[in-house]
Amino acid sequence: MNIIHSIEEMKAEIHEFRKKGKSIGCVPTMGSLHEGHLSLVRQSLQTTDRTVVTIFINPAQFAPGEDFEQYPRDYDRDIGLLEREGVDIVFLPDMKDIYPPGYKTYVEVHDLQERLCGLSRPTFFRGVCTIVLKLFNIITPDRAFFGQKDAQQAIILQRMVRDLNLDILIEVLPIVRDADGLALSSRNAYLKDNERKAALTLSRSLRLAEKMIAEGERSAEKIREEMIALIQSVQGTRIDYIEIVDSEELLPLETLKSRVLVSLAVFIGRTRLIDNTQIILS
Repeated sequence: MNIIHSIEEMKAEIHEFRKKGKSIGCVPTMGSLHEGHLSLVRQSLQTTDRTVVTIFINPAQFAPGEDFEQYPRDYDRDIGLLEREGVDIVFLPDMKDIYPPGYKTYVEVHDLQERLCGLSRPTFFRGVCTIVLKLFNIITPDRAFFGQKDAQQAIILQRMVRDLNLDILIEVLPIVRDADGLALSSRNAYLKDNERKAALTLSRSLRLAEKMIAEGERSAEKIREEMIALIQSVQGTRIDYIEIVDSEELLPLETLKSRVLVSLAVFIGRTRLIDNTQIILS
C-alpha cells in the first residue's frame, strides 16, 4: 500500500494506472475509520481495479464553534485498517496544498444545500462539495463511494456530478449499524455511556416511522409528531430537525408518495448525530 501526501505524486500514480487501463475507485473520508467506511472500501475493491482512500479533515465544512479541533484523529490506526483491507493508495494531502494562501474558490449546489442539515450548518455542504470536487479532479475516479447515513450529502454530490458533467458514478451504500441499531459515526466516540443509550432513540424513531408507513399512514405530520414525542421522552436529547421529504429535491411532503426520505438530526448532550431511512412507496 502506498501512502501519498503530494498532489503531484498522486496525479502521477493515477496517470500510471490509466496507462495500464485500470479503473479507479475513490473513498473520501475524514479518517477515524469504522465499519461503515470499510464497507465502502470493500465495495470499491470489488468493483474497481485500484482503490484510493483519502483522509482529510476538511476545515471548510466546520463552522466556527464546531468540533474541527476535537474531531477524532488516529492516522496510524486508519492506515493499518486500510492496509489490512488491501487498499492500493491512501491519500493524505497537506492542508497547505488543498487550501493554499489566498484560496478563494468554493462549490455550491443551491437549494439542496440549504435544506435539512443546511439550515443549522449553512456552510457545511459548500465545504463538502469543494473538497470532494478537488479530490475528484486530483484522482479522476471512475466510481466514488459514500454512505447512506449522510443521505443529503450523497444527493448533493450526485447533483454536483450531474450538473458539472463529471464522468464519475456515485455509489451510495447502506447504513452500517451497531447491533443495537445505532448508526456508525466517528462522532459516536464523543458519547458517554448514558448518552450512548439515549442515542438509540434516533434509530428507534426511524423504526417507528417505518412501522407507521407500513401500516398505511401517509400523513407526514402525524409521523413527525410521533417521532418527536418519542425522542423528547428521552432525557438528554434535543432535536435539531425531523423532516420527511422527497429524496430528490429534499422538499417537505404533506402526504407520502413515491421515494421518501425520513431524516433527522438530534443533539445527544453536546454531540449532534444524524440518521435517516429511505422508503419507496408504490
